[in-house]
Amino acid sequence: MYNASYKFFQKNIEAGRGDKTAIYYENQSYTYQEIDTLGNQFGAALKELGMEMEQRVLLILHDSPEFIISFFGAIKVGAIPIPSNTLLPTKDYEYLLNNSRSKVLVTTCEQWEKLKLVKNRLLFLKHVILVDGDDQNLKEDNEYSFHSLTRRQNKDLPPCFSNINDQAFWLYTSGSTGEPKGVIHLQTDMEEAFKNYAKNILQITENDITFSASKLFFAYGLGNAMYFPFGAGATTVLMPDRPTAEKVFETIEKYRPTIFFGVPTLYGSMLNYLEKTKETYDLSSVRLCVSAGEALPASYIEQWKRVFGLDIIDGIGSTESLHIYLSNQVDDIRQGSTGKIVPGYEAKIVDEQGHETQVNEVGDLLIKGDSIAASYWNLNEENKKKFIGDWLMTGDKYFKDEDGFFWYAGRIDDMMKVNGIWVSPIEIENALLSHPDVLETAVIAVKDENDLIKPKAYIVLKTSADPDEGRKEEIKGFVKKVLAPYKYPRVIEFVNELPKTSTGKIQRFKLREPEIKSQS
Repeated sequence: MYNASYKFFQKNIEAGRGDKTAIYYENQSYTYQEIDTLGNQFGAALKELGMEMEQRVLLILHDSPEFIISFFGAIKVGAIPIPSNTLLPTKDYEYLLNNSRSKVLVTTCEQWEKLKLVKNRLLFLKHVILVDGDDQNLKEDNEYSFHSLTRRQNKDLPPCFSNINDQAFWLYTSGSTGEPKGVIHLQTDMEEAFKNYAKNILQITENDITFSASKLFFAYGLGNAMYFPFGAGATTVLMPDRPTAEKVFETIEKYRPTIFFGVPTLYGSMLNYLEKTKETYDLSSVRLCVSAGEALPASYIEQWKRVFGLDIIDGIGSTESLHIYLSNQVDDIRQGSTGKIVPGYEAKIVDEQGHETQVNEVGDLLIKGDSIAASYWNLNEENKKKFIGDWLMTGDKYFKDEDGFFWYAGRIDDMMKVNGIWVSPIEIENALLSHPDVLETAVIAVKDENDLIKPKAYIVLKTSADPDEGRKEEIKGFVKKVLAPYKYPRVIEFVNELPKTSTGKIQRFKLREPEIKSQS
C-alpha cells in the first residue's frame, strides 16, 4: 500500500510536528494537526457524497488552507483532485469539467455563480462544495458549504487501498502551446520530485519557511508551496492575492521566508518596481531565490544580485515532469544557462534522427525520472509522441556545453532559420533584455517581402522610454553589437503587454497567429 497523504500529512504528526505551524495565511496560522484533521474530514465528506476511487474532483481555488485540505483529503480516499487555474473564462472551466468528467467541484460562490450560466452543459458534475458558502444561502440540493460539510465528519479516516501505480492527481498543462492537456500523476510522483529537487538542490529542512509567488494550481507552485514544505516538515506562506511586485515584497517582509520562488517575468517586474518607486525592502531572511517557468535572463540575475546580494538559481521543469529537472545550484551557477541535470533524473539531447547531439549542438531535449507523469488523459496519439518508453519528449530545444551545463534554445515550434542558420528566439530576447529600456520581449519568425524568415521582436518598454521609430533603430543597432548581425530583429513592434499564461509563460503562438493570417 502507498498513499501520498501519509508522506505529506500523517508522517509529520508521527514525527512530533502536530503542533508546529504548517501554513501562514491571511494573518492566521494552521498547525500540521489541524490541517491533517481537516483533510480527514474532507475525505470523509467526499465519501458521504458517494465519491469512489478514481473519480475526479476539480479545484478552482486560490492559494489557501482549503486548497491543501481538499487536495490531500481527496487523495486519501482515492479520489483524484485536479487543481485548475483561477483566472480562466467560464468556457474553459466547462471544458475542464467535461474533459475530466469531474463529479465534484470545489470552488467559491463567485466562481460558481458564473458557472451556473452553463450548468446545463456540465455533463458529469453532481456536487458543488463552496469554500465560502453559508448553509442559509445555498440555493440548490447539490450545493454544500465546505466548512459545514467537513465539520460534521469523523476526524479519523483510514487511507484507501491504493498503491504506487494508482493515480493520485491530475494537472492540466497551462496552454502555452495550445489546448490544455490533462496530465496524470501517480501516488509516488510528489515524493520523487521532493527527493530529487527539494532535498538535493534546495537542501530544504524543517527549519525553512517557503513562499511561492507562483500559485498552487501550477505544477511549479504545487511543489514550492505545498509538498516541498510538507515533505520536510517546514512551513509554507500562502498568498491568495495576485502576485504584484508590491504585494510580494510586503509578504516577504511580513512572514520572513527562507526560500522564495518566482518566475522570470515576476523578477523583472520586481526589479522594475524598485527602479520606478525607489522603495527599499528587507529580504535578509531569504537564503535562496528560485526561478522556473521560462529561461531566466542573465541581466535579471545580475541586477538581483546587485540589489539584494542574493543569487537566483534558475531551472526548468514541466507539468509532465511535475517539477524541476534541470537546475543551477547555489555554488554552481552559470548565468543564462538552465544548469545541470538534477540528481534522480537523466537527460539527453537528440537530433531529428534520434541520435545524441555533439557538444554545443542544438537538439530536442528528452528526460527520464520517476516523477514523470504516466500519460495524458484521453490523448492516445499525443501519448505516443511525448512518452517514448521511459523518456519524455519535452518539446524544448537545448544544447549542452563542455562543462555539462544545459542552454535553452526555445520551444521546438519557436526555432527559426535565418540565412539558412538555426536561430533561437531566446538568444535574441536575452540580448534585447540587456538593453536598459526593455522590460519584456518576445521574438517570433516572420516572412519578409521575399518570403524569407526574419526575426520580429514584440517589446514592452520601461515607462521612462519613448516608443518612437528612433528607439526602434537604436535597439536594432544595440542587438547587432551584442549578437551576430544576421540575428538582429528586422521588425520591432512596441506593445503594452505580452500574451501570457497565468503562470507567466509567454504565449508566442498567440503572437504568431495574426502574422500567419496576414501573410496567407
